Amino acid sequence: MNRHIRKFSALLGAVAAATVLVTGCGDPEAEGTNTPAGSVEFDLSPQQTSRIRTGKVDSIAAQVPQAIRDRGKLVVTGASGSAPPLRFYATDDKTTVGSEVDFAQLVADILGLQLEVTVADWSQNFVRIDSGEVDAFISNVTVTEERKEKYDFATYRTDTVALEVPIDSDLEYKDRKSLSGKRIGIGSGTNQEQLLVKWNEQNIAEGLAPIDIAYYQQTTDYYLALASGRLDGYIGPNPTGIYHTATAKQTKLVATFSGAGEQLQGLIGALTKKDNGLIGPIHQALQHAISSGLYQQVIDRWGLKTETVPASQLNPPGLPKKK
Repeated sequence: MNRHIRKFSALLGAVAAATVLVTGCGDPEAEGTNTPAGSVEFDLSPQQTSRIRTGKVDSIAAQVPQAIRDRGKLVVTGASGSAPPLRFYATDDKTTVGSEVDFAQLVADILGLQLEVTVADWSQNFVRIDSGEVDAFISNVTVTEERKEKYDFATYRTDTVALEVPIDSDLEYKDRKSLSGKRIGIGSGTNQEQLLVKWNEQNIAEGLAPIDIAYYQQTTDYYLALASGRLDGYIGPNPTGIYHTATAKQTKLVATFSGAGEQLQGLIGALTKKDNGLIGPIHQALQHAISSGLYQQVIDRWGLKTETVPASQLNPPGLPKKK
């Protein structure tokens, strides 16, 4: 087997067991469970010879704004750090790979453009979109009503988040009250933060002990804090949590839930500056990838079976605004 490819076998059992990269929350009534579905081989090499590629679709490519067509390049930004299998560094520690890069590559191929992949801190990605430095932000970005005021979205995955805890933890998640008095890690500026802040406010209003919300700079910092017992839990993307529990074997997942809260299934979308003419062709490119089966190949390649959507949507309902 190629030394750059790692294989992880699925283990039977609930989400608390370490599993292969297979995301959960397919059944909203079975929150906290995860059904494995076989093994997945991950290509971690910088060459990415197994990446799914396709050809240009002229009718869609013709709709790309002229300035981008003249440039011949689609510049896509994403979060820095390492969050496999979504977006992370290959074995050379400098090439960005993962499912989000693969989806961006498919879009670029269909639009007849060369893909340029860049990275920045989470909040800086929005600034780069605002300034026009980059064309699209494709990096596990949740559709929210607040973001829709400034940006356009074309969706391609569901947004499921997971609560990850140390492997010897006795924390049982039933609802937000289970996190009362616990130290929980979260990424700043994410929809997970918005959810956790809301839950904390509700807990305090009901006379419960507040959640101690902790912020770190990188995903790896959260994992070190979990392993050392400095965190009671960490809420992050479900695929990343499953990958980490399967490989590090120091943590476990105890709950999964929609990234948009209890009333709405969250969605992940490619983000562009509002009304700049690019989201339409990106949406059509994603829809072409879905209908042609190329999308499913990327899903299968990274074990995202339960994150699939039947169609791409333009600016669908998102996580509600803060009140």
